[in-house]
Amino acid sequence: MSVEQKVLDAMKRAGKPLKTGEIAELTGLDKKEVEKVIKKLKKEGKIESPKRCYYSPAS
Repeated sequence: MSVEQKVLDAMKRAGKPLKTGEIAELTGLDKKEVEKVIKKLKKEGKIESPKRCYYSPAS
């Protein structure tokens, strides 16, 4: 499973917008790594930010 997929799965399981730190805890990844993945996924349109510093899968 790719790092991107891990992050997306964690977001879907949570069922609510998450902060970077929460995603890092759920996936066991480093926070810096999660930040890079979030930036990439956001650029690809796979996730959105409903409010500042919170992220969720794009609907």
